Amino acid sequence: MNGDLNSWDKFCNYLWFDKKLNIWLDISKINFTSKEIKNLEDKFKDVFSSIKELENGAISNIDENRQVGHYWLRNPSISPSSKIGEEIRADINSISEFGKQILNGDIKNKNNQQYTDVLWIGIGGSGLGPLLITESLQKCSKGLNFSYIDNVDPFLISEKLEELSEKLSTTLFVVVSKSGGTPEPRIAMEIIKTYCENNTLEWNSNAIAITMKGSKLFKKATSENWLKIFNLQDWVGGRTSITSSVGLLPLALINENISEFIRGASLMDEATRIVDLKNNPAALLSSAWYLTGDGIGKRDMVVLPYRDRLQVFSKYLQQLVMESLGKKFNRNGQVVNQGISVFGNKGSTDQHAYVQQLRDGIDNFFCIFIELLDSPSTNIFDEKENPKEYLSGFLQGTRSALSSENRQSITITLEKLNCFSLGALIALFERAVSFYAELVNINAYDQPGVEAGKKAAANIIEYQKKVSNLLDEGGEYSINDITSLFDNSVSEPIFFILREMCFGNDNYLVKGDWSNPNSLVIQKINS
Repeated sequence: MNGDLNSWDKFCNYLWFDKKLNIWLDISKINFTSKEIKNLEDKFKDVFSSIKELENGAISNIDENRQVGHYWLRNPSISPSSKIGEEIRADINSISEFGKQILNGDIKNKNNQQYTDVLWIGIGGSGLGPLLITESLQKCSKGLNFSYIDNVDPFLISEKLEELSEKLSTTLFVVVSKSGGTPEPRIAMEIIKTYCENNTLEWNSNAIAITMKGSKLFKKATSENWLKIFNLQDWVGGRTSITSSVGLLPLALINENISEFIRGASLMDEATRIVDLKNNPAALLSSAWYLTGDGIGKRDMVVLPYRDRLQVFSKYLQQLVMESLGKKFNRNGQVVNQGISVFGNKGSTDQHAYVQQLRDGIDNFFCIFIELLDSPSTNIFDEKENPKEYLSGFLQGTRSALSSENRQSITITLEKLNCFSLGALIALFERAVSFYAELVNINAYDQPGVEAGKKAAANIIEYQKKVSNLLDEGGEYSINDITSLFDNSVSEPIFFILREMCFGNDNYLVKGDWSNPNSLVIQKINS
């Protein structure tokens, strides 16, 4: 059942449109009744109040005793102090001016050459946000060429260095880490820095840091006299950092309009401050998530943008939604195991992939279609076979085919994709995530699971060092011998460590069978 209204009446009753933003939101293909929406209105009184407190500067990241202020970045006048507002404006102006100087050639490398490329080193939101910016908005290599290292995969690092090769001397190295202590960007940075130094290439004068004032990275960049340091405020989280220097610097370096990006996000923020559920797009969107998942995240979110330039958007939302909403405990300390799983790619590619299961398989999802109405200004397309019309037909056909099997969906339509509309689209989802978290009484701005993973990884790295030091002594050791020196519960991690160290490495003599871990005896024979 699709509710108490017929399909057309429901569509008309719940369609949201804003003429300033030129964005439509349609939640009519979600199964809900008018009564269910009415019942949520009382809950939203508290939601709107909580979001207002957050914007006013309440401590929302309890674990780190921090404010959550990414909304201030789009409208410094609402920040809780004039000092914060002034800093935000100064940061925006600094980035804009720096971008102009790089692109105009006013800032060049030490050999008086103009910069051609950017190698961006950042993980999580520090990598996904910039990637979304460049993939969505950069046209025909306008501005500098961007490459990304968002992992410590040795093949990725090697390949990026090889790809840049002759252009490394005209490459800006941007390192993003708020604390400066995140292992992945630090390790990648050190590898590339060492590579440059070993190949008589400049690092320090070509390097840029985006970090918090006083962080380890800030101190390193300052002491080594890096080219530039941009501020990343302590009240900005990685997954909501795209309207900070993390997203604005890529915009500047691809010669896109920072002001329009911020304006789009700011106008969407304004639209979502309306304290009326049916006239507030983030309230409608989060209500749809809540009702289709029974308030406990029973359904996965499948994101289908019908435009290649938005292919990264599903990955971006994956972090924003899952890291924010995937929580074991609610604010009362009760175990709730909340969350919404997110996946997706792009239409119409997915019609030839997993849409088959979406229509005919297990009903455990809802789709979010993202439609664009614009066309490229070119005359290469035949009016009889215009690809835009085909793409629109595929979207509407898929939406209809899913609906015929009572599979639920939401459709977001943008007039065009540009800095303004991308800023607005991102802000819509950021606000919806905040609203949903309030509906289910969880904290959207902490990440205890991520921190637990970091601590566990740090323990494994410590084990790696100890195992390596032990084998350096030259003796023969079984897995049991090694684990007895630690904790008998770590036999499996020790096996993984030994396999990674020894497999295919002539420096180690391995006796026994890898398929029988208890039979293994390992000795280091070459230093």
